Amino acid sequence: MRPLWTLRHRCCVAGRRSYSSHAAQSVPPWRPASILDEWVEREMRPISLRQLTFFGRTLTEARLISSANYVRTELPSRLAHRLRDIQKLPYVVVSNPHLSLVYELYYQAFERFRTIPEIKTLDDNDRFCDILRKTLKDHLVVIPQLAMGVLECRDLLPREMVDQFMNTLLRARISRRVIAEQHLALTETFNSPWHFAGPFDNADANSEYIGEVFLKCNAKEVIERCGKLTQDMMRGSAGSDNIPEITVQGHSDATFPYMLSHLEYIVGELLRNSIQAVSEKYRNLPERPPPIEVLVCEAPQHIILRISDQGGGIPREILPYLWSFNKGPHSKARLQNLEQVPAMAATMQELAVSKERKREDKETFREGSLDSLTSRPPNLRLGMGLPMSRVYAEYWAGSLELHSLEGYGVDAFLQISKLGNKNEQITTRASMDAV
Repeated sequence: MRPLWTLRHRCCVAGRRSYSSHAAQSVPPWRPASILDEWVEREMRPISLRQLTFFGRTLTEARLISSANYVRTELPSRLAHRLRDIQKLPYVVVSNPHLSLVYELYYQAFERFRTIPEIKTLDDNDRFCDILRKTLKDHLVVIPQLAMGVLECRDLLPREMVDQFMNTLLRARISRRVIAEQHLALTETFNSPWHFAGPFDNADANSEYIGEVFLKCNAKEVIERCGKLTQDMMRGSAGSDNIPEITVQGHSDATFPYMLSHLEYIVGELLRNSIQAVSEKYRNLPERPPPIEVLVCEAPQHIILRISDQGGGIPREILPYLWSFNKGPHSKARLQNLEQVPAMAATMQELAVSKERKREDKETFREGSLDSLTSRPPNLRLGMGLPMSRVYAEYWAGSLELHSLEGYGVDAFLQISKLGNKNEQITTRASMDAV
């Protein structure tokens, strides 16, 4: 059955080459299922923030080469499991042009990485990093393509199955980008003129980072910076100064290791939703809108953020679709908006953050490898903010919950692992069963 599926898939893709500029330029080759089976059988090796930090503290040539070979062998394994997940979908779903494009991108990356020989020298590593950068750039189309695909197939699968599929693929996507971007950051550190092969130097200007891990992430500072940016964006898009203030209370000195881009995205989306709701409720009223209140709580093993607004709560008809990638009655509008976003990195920086603002807030808006490649209007509603935020939160064993009081407002609760000792929550391995 597998070769037949692949043959039918070839015909499907060949008949739709003109659909997207990213589509394959030739008919994909026949692919023996045994190669994918071999990689699906392999166990994935999840890591924690603490492991990433410990490994990068004393960065030597041997450790950098070891990191490269870990990424080299881990990426095809993680890709293989998700390819098998796509293969198990009904053919009418897989033949959707958006999902077909994602499948081809994943399979091409799988073939590319599984055939890379062992990395033994720094020159080998430099060539490997070039491949990583190109693949990361090519895959910026994945999120909007996945979202459009599931919206177009919303009537072909149960909503629960669609959401499980999306959560699985998006969490796996985060896992691949984390290890790839961490290795790229370590390589950049190793090649920098100030690096020397010895204990981690706390006097160094970049000492708060090890690769992409921010060692001293302060929730209050991130909330204030993201809040200021969000307020500025909402003023620009709404054309009004009647924007609620943001107050932060609680344990303001609490710090923890975290991927800053992940926290920025979650906090930015939650604050943007709250500001938008409050602004719309008080748009034509003379009084100033009530502030958005953020409480930071530090527990022995967790940091908990509560973001409270008085924006009137979430409409009852939207609640069933709040965490779903299937947006129900709003699916058509979200699909039209997604068509305006050809690429998406799922970072706060792509929300039209100016270069001037990045220079002003270097700690929050740390330049990443993909910052200049994607952008989208801040008021363009895609219906992905909350589901994607939960995927980010749960990736490092955290959680995100919302409680809506209809007619009053919303309380959002974000829980983050404080110690950095939780492994990345990679979804379970794919089944070996054929489609």
